[in-house]
Amino acid sequence: MTTVGEIRTVVPALPGRPQRLHRPLVAVSIALAVMVVVGIVGALFDDRQLLGHPIWMKPLKFAMSFAAYSLTLAWLLSLQTKARRLGWWMGTAAAAGMAAEMVIITGQVVVRGRQLHFNQSTPTDTLMHDLMAQTVYVIWFAIFVIAVQLLFDKPGDKALRWSIRLALGTSLIGMLAGTLMFRTTPTQEKALAETGREDFFGAHSVGVEDGGPGMPITGWSTEGGDLRVGHFLGIHALQLIPLVALGLVLLARRFPVLRPEGPRTALVWIAAASYGGLIWLAIWQAQRGESLVHPGRSTLFAAGSLLTATLVLSLLVLLRARRTTLASASFRG
Repeated sequence: MTTVGEIRTVVPALPGRPQRLHRPLVAVSIALAVMVVVGIVGALFDDRQLLGHPIWMKPLKFAMSFAAYSLTLAWLLSLQTKARRLGWWMGTAAAAGMAAEMVIITGQVVVRGRQLHFNQSTPTDTLMHDLMAQTVYVIWFAIFVIAVQLLFDKPGDKALRWSIRLALGTSLIGMLAGTLMFRTTPTQEKALAETGREDFFGAHSVGVEDGGPGMPITGWSTEGGDLRVGHFLGIHALQLIPLVALGLVLLARRFPVLRPEGPRTALVWIAAASYGGLIWLAIWQAQRGESLVHPGRSTLFAAGSLLTATLVLSLLVLLRARRTTLASASFRG
């Protein structure tokens, strides 16, 4: 039976002075939750389409993504023990950037009915595209500063600290993966040669044109590669990797082998490395023009190898922790 004292040893040690969630980020997440409802209603009753998909889907997807991201970031900032004022300002900058990007997306896509990403057809389209890019840089820089802060901070126990650091680092890399989309496609190169105009620069898809058949909701291409997959997975490492650490804490209350910090920290590292491998796999698959839903042999082999390595390494950590736990119990006996 687990005693109260044993439970306390596995719960991450949060800062002595409990901090409130970052208010601007929480406010943005609430506004985005409202936007999700608006987007759902719009998708149901507005039959307009853009690039073959419902016109409300882009703002709806971004609202859902930003809502989750901003709320997670608000929680992470509440764990800070050092340089809280700088963290507050960086969180506020990220909140402002996300709010501005949602306004730009909704205005360009829903109000104007125009493509946002890669669109330089008119001066207004170029302006909207460039403004969106600037907000992304603001968000990335703010989160980079927060990541550096938390690299030297010590919120919670060792496993939670490393999950936060690895999550922020992976998320920053995931954002940068979006730059892979800004390359001219063969169709764009042909149009530039014929007209001397570069109306569009870059694409989500590889091997096919944007706007073709796609998966429900996400719109990810079902015929060719889609660079949005790896980009999405990378960004949302911010939620998934800390969830691993928190899940291990809950499991530790039932399984004594997970109560020491060491095994949980090792498992967090394995999970983060495996997730990083999954991001690489998604990008590699997309760059070869292969759809997520139609993986080839090379992709399946790489995925199987990644899964096997993850399971084997996790099992080794657990077996070693079990031996250590048994040896400790024997020594006490």
